[in-house]
Amino acid sequence: MTDQNESLPLQESDANKQGDHGNTQSMESLLQTENVNVDMPQAGEIRTGTVAGVSSSQILVSVGAKSEGVISGKELDQLSPEEREMFKVGAEIPVYVVNPEDDNGNVVLSFRRAKEQLSWDNVEKMLEEDRTYESNIVGFNKGGLIVLVGGLRGFVPSSQIGAMRRAQSTGDTPEQRWQKMIGQPISVRIVEVDRERRRLILSERAASTESRQSLKERVIEELEVGKIYSGRVTSLASFGAFVNVNGADGLVHLSEIAWDRVQHPKEVLEVGQEVKVKVINIDREKKRIGLSLRALADDPWKSRVEKFSVGQLVEGVITRLTKFGAFARLEGDIEGLIHISEMADHRIDHPKEVLKEGEVHTLRIIRIDEEQHRIGLSLRKVNSGAYADRDYKKLIEEYGHSESEPEEGEIPAE
Repeated sequence: MTDQNESLPLQESDANKQGDHGNTQSMESLLQTENVNVDMPQAGEIRTGTVAGVSSSQILVSVGAKSEGVISGKELDQLSPEEREMFKVGAEIPVYVVNPEDDNGNVVLSFRRAKEQLSWDNVEKMLEEDRTYESNIVGFNKGGLIVLVGGLRGFVPSSQIGAMRRAQSTGDTPEQRWQKMIGQPISVRIVEVDRERRRLILSERAASTESRQSLKERVIEELEVGKIYSGRVTSLASFGAFVNVNGADGLVHLSEIAWDRVQHPKEVLEVGQEVKVKVINIDREKKRIGLSLRALADDPWKSRVEKFSVGQLVEGVITRLTKFGAFARLEGDIEGLIHISEMADHRIDHPKEVLKEGEVHTLRIIRIDEEQHRIGLSLRKVNSGAYADRDYKKLIEEYGHSESEPEEGEIPAE
């Protein structure tokens, strides 16, 4: 009996132990279930939170975690008055999870970074949809204008600024060109987004493409080849200058700027300059307008070449050798080409077999092309019999008589 009685407490103790163990398992299961149901924030995540409290040192925001998240009070100083109005208890705001749990067990949040990330999402979507954005110019640098797009600072390079605005950008310094434009409204389109490099490139020209194209089509229909128009230089490039005529840009190619050799349009022109141009061609299919400045000036080459004629013998200084021929400078700094086929009666592989740079040679003019500004020269035809009669007459003109003909009163030799 005693053994049986003594064994009862042991059985109760075991039951209690089993009960405690069962309670422990139930609590662990409950905690695991709660952890599964609690949507823990992740670093880099953007959430919609509810403002739970605001003080000068921090803003408490409920984001669904077991504890409230914290935004540093310093962010309030970086916000506009309109944005600060959003921070009222019960208001919903976007937040960026900086750290799911700091040393104090708090979820560290940022409103400013959430807004910035959402702005990048927005501009990427705008780029995909090719949307136009209305904004204002807030600044500038030496390369162009600064425009705000949804809280981000975008850059409009000078090449992407509209023609009318570029026409107003006169001056030698960025301040002179752009300062007066701060505060002006502007329509832009996103042309490049690089979130990692924080690079946002905008274009005013792209935003007005449709209106510009329709305007250009109308202007092209009105312009006439051969006519002269007034225009304004809108931009300069290494290959030429763009001039706005009646609202549409036409190209003055580098070769059409002046009769003399021009290395870059800036040697002759500047943006904003008023000029007279001649329409030399119109490509209606490609919507291109070809303009010329030099067509309005006398061709100095023609006046310099008047003294020369085909068949004439001239002296020339060899200036350059190429595989196809040699260039010679004639009187008046006019260059002519001696083609390799005009150097000798026999076949040669390279002009250096016959000529050297700096040598002076008597040459025969065999061709003058006024349109292309080219003079063809020949070395092998200097003593050609085909020109003997012409050379004889030229000699008579220079000396006034033939040595074989007796002057008046002279008795001819028998």
